[in-house]
Amino acid sequence: MITYQPQVGKDHYRGRAYQFQDRWNSYWHQLTFVHTSVPKSVLEVGVGEGVVARELRDRGIAVTTLDIAEDLKPDMIGSITGMPVPDKSFDVVLAAEILEHIRFEDVPQALREIVRVARKGAVISIPHPGYVFSLIFKLPLLPRIEFLRKIPFFWSTHRFNGEHYWELGKRGFSERAFLQMTQAAGLHFVEARSYADDPAHRFFLFEIQK
Repeated sequence: MITYQPQVGKDHYRGRAYQFQDRWNSYWHQLTFVHTSVPKSVLEVGVGEGVVARELRDRGIAVTTLDIAEDLKPDMIGSITGMPVPDKSFDVVLAAEILEHIRFEDVPQALREIVRVARKGAVISIPHPGYVFSLIFKLPLLPRIEFLRKIPFFWSTHRFNGEHYWELGKRGFSERAFLQMTQAAGLHFVEARSYADDPAHRFFLFEIQK
């Protein structure tokens, strides 16, 4: 049985080191990706500050939260590697900045759990560090235009820092390897995006293979 313990306390999510602008931009992109699947129900793995769950509920979507940390007061206590819910219980599973908190060899089990629980799809985001060049500009009456180029730290060996066991793009953790895992688990890749206003994360949209 795969077991993990909470890595931080609830005060972690209230400090300035956590609550910065890119974090809120990340929330926006999570919401956008979730709405792509037009879900009626969402399982959010990882409570965090509770911002995304609150916004989804305000938009009429039934949200259930799951976390291993009892002090965050999730709706259910449990791990993404063994979620205590019946098969096909939710339209969409949202796992934003969750998978890096488990060992890379345990990620396939987590992905299989997502496939087991979700009816329609999944939204996953993962830290994706690298050298970044970005531009954002806006002209009157026209949509905002952004440009992003990134060189991932593919030469860098990741070392566990107390929270992240791995990060996308570093040595041994390529996006290609991750996508091969998702396909083997039964997830159909739809889209992957990074954003100039949140360049530290990579967002993935998947459908459940029929």
